[in-house]
Parts: sequence; structure tokens; C-alpha cells
Amino acid sequence: MIESYRTVQKLASAEITIKRSRFIGQAIPVATEQEAIDFIASVKKQHSMATHNCSAYMIGERCEIQKQSDDGEPSGTAGKPILEVIRNMNLTNVAVVVTRYFGGIMLGAGGLIRAYTDGAVAGITAAGPVYKVSHQEVMAEIDYTWLGKLENELRNRNTLMGETEFTDKVLLRCFPVSSESEAFADWLTDLTQGQGVIIRGEHTYIEHKELP
Repeated sequence: MIESYRTVQKLASAEITIKRSRFIGQAIPVATEQEAIDFIASVKKQHSMATHNCSAYMIGERCEIQKQSDDGEPSGTAGKPILEVIRNMNLTNVAVVVTRYFGGIMLGAGGLIRAYTDGAVAGITAAGPVYKVSHQEVMAEIDYTWLGKLENELRNRNTLMGETEFTDKVLLRCFPVSSESEAFADWLTDLTQGQGVIIRGEHTYIEHKELP
């Protein structure tokens, strides 16, 4: 797993009008190329009467998959600008479709590039760019006598916490950034004077508005 990547939070859309043509930008987070293909197909069905449904997607933690389509617009005036917006905003695992309803006025190649660029930016902005940051679950099984101290220390450290389990022991679930998980586990061991049982769990990506 890479340490972090940037994508969008949710499916969303935004509309702009340029010289009477309507441009509707839609963006969605996707995990696979098939999800992107299915999303594009659904937008084309939703806007079957539109003049064009131009699209692009980028997938993979290292942007391994990149595809774009002009959907009938002059070559390089629609899909490529949408893909460039995704790239310039440092996004991945995202699919974007910009739908055009022609308003009767020709825009020319430069005008189309600007329009599809603006449509893509509008859709992505509405979808809410977020960072996905790798965290590792680190669990501490402790006696109840340690609970107050650990809760206070974890709060001061602004540690992301999961659900705490209460049985004959207390199980605290913590989610430090993966790159800091070893040092975090050592810190917990020292904090409990070696009396806590420290368990390392799975790595997972968690959303952040900004990089932690």
C-alpha cells in the first residue's frame, strides 16, 4: 500500500452554461476499471438525449489505468482535457463524465477545451476531493486501571479511535498512520509499562480532508 492518494468523496454533479450549451460534470470515486465503465454507461443512459457524453478516468494507487473518450467531439477537445483536470488535481480512482447539450453556437476547438475543462472541475469540486491515507489498526488490551490514563494520552495525541470493547479487559482500537504504527505500538508498550497486550491489525485507507 502507498502512504496516501487523492480521490473524490462521493458521486456528485454540477452544471455550467457556456454560449447556451449546457455542460453537466459528474464525478464519482471508483475502485476498478469496470466500475468506471459502468458509471459512464449509466450517465449515457441517463442523458441519452444529450449531444455528447465525454469522459475520462484514472485508476490505481499509482495511476496505472488512464482512459478518455471524446464521444464524437473533435479529437482532443473533450476527453483529454477532462483527463488533464484529473491529473492536475492529483486524483486517482475517479471517473468523470461531462455531458453536453448543444445550445446552437459553435465553440471552436479552444472553446471546447475550456468548456470541458471547466465542466470537469465543477463536477470534481462538487464530489469533494479527499485524501485516502493508509492507517494500521493497533489494539491495546489493558486492565481497567489503565483506561483513564490511556484515554487521556490518546486524546492528547489526537489518535483516531475505533470502538472500545469492554469485557474482563478493555480493548482499545487505535488507527495511527501506517508509517508511524511501529513507533505508536512501542509508545503504547512503554505507556502501559509492558502490562498491555499490543496487537497489530490490518492496514486500511481512511479519508482526510487534508494530509495528517
